[in-house]
Amino acid sequence: MASRLRLADLLAGLSLIADTGYGLSPGHAMRSCLVAVSLARKLGLAESEVSDTFYTSLLFHVGCVGFSHELSAAFGDDIAANRAGARTNFADPRDIFATLIPQTTQGLPPMARARATAFITLRGRAFGRRYDTTVCEVARHTARRIGLPDSVQRSLYEVREWWNGGGAPQGLRGEQILLPARIARLATDAVLFADIEDAQLAVAALRHRAGGILDPSLVEEFAGSAQALLTEVSTGDPREKVLAAEPQPLVEKEIAELPEVAAAFGELVDLKTPFTHGHSGRVAGLAKAAAATLGFDAATAHRLHVAAFLHDIGRVGVPNSVWEKTGPLTSVEWEQVRMHPYHSERILAMAQTLEPMARLAGMHHER
Repeated sequence: MASRLRLADLLAGLSLIADTGYGLSPGHAMRSCLVAVSLARKLGLAESEVSDTFYTSLLFHVGCVGFSHELSAAFGDDIAANRAGARTNFADPRDIFATLIPQTTQGLPPMARARATAFITLRGRAFGRRYDTTVCEVARHTARRIGLPDSVQRSLYEVREWWNGGGAPQGLRGEQILLPARIARLATDAVLFADIEDAQLAVAALRHRAGGILDPSLVEEFAGSAQALLTEVSTGDPREKVLAAEPQPLVEKEIAELPEVAAAFGELVDLKTPFTHGHSGRVAGLAKAAAATLGFDAATAHRLHVAAFLHDIGRVGVPNSVWEKTGPLTSVEWEQVRMHPYHSERILAMAQTLEPMARLAGMHHER
């Protein structure tokens, strides 16, 4: 194994945690990153700002796991609620009734649907601010844990601010919001709606949000090349393209630092449910001690330690309504639970550095 590794390789692979937990298409974060970097370069930003944009967009949704329990308590399926929220223009009350409520309450029994509708109508704004604040804090903390610069941490804390000042956590408005955060917000929305239909829908959705959530000048700058850019990022291998697009200088880590990065993401996924807080770290501690007791060589012990931190990242793909269910699980729910090691394996396999740990994580429920 090389003595140094690229952080972009790690984060490109691990970005699937956010894609999965947010109900987005696989590779969404990587494609958003490519759109964001292209727009940043078109605007002539300094390479340092392009780098901030790169990492902010890759990690845009990483904090969503931190509010899974609360979303599930309010709406049942936290993943479906995240997906509905991503498609909603919260600056337009009409869209809350046209998009958020129907998509969030779909499939609920009549009484539960009525309660959820009343909750959104009466308490939705305060709940949304709590959501935005929490996910921004979690994203900022994760960026700090993996050693990204203060400028990226600030951008991640500002990605849910609105151009008109109606966002959170700080109520910033206009150019008070860091430019990498504004670009990352536009890019994730553009890719979302292009995935739903096409570039034409993406531009229409961005213009609907311009002046409310999004920077209107950025929207128009993007609109002129939207078709070509969104077509470009939808073809080929997004991971290879992300690695090729990483700004200079490349951010590298010593191999000895990999467990700390793994610990940050294990800790992140442990936030999914209240009863798993600290779980991954404790498993990693036991695995490290076991490797020493059994006399494993240093390379094997290292792989085991990293895999232990990340073994449960696939849990994000299962709704909290399953994990936190108090009664017996149905056969379908059990199948969702049984799939989480597979999700862990596939996420880890997306990063070249983590591929040797993927099978270990995928087998952690074998007997």
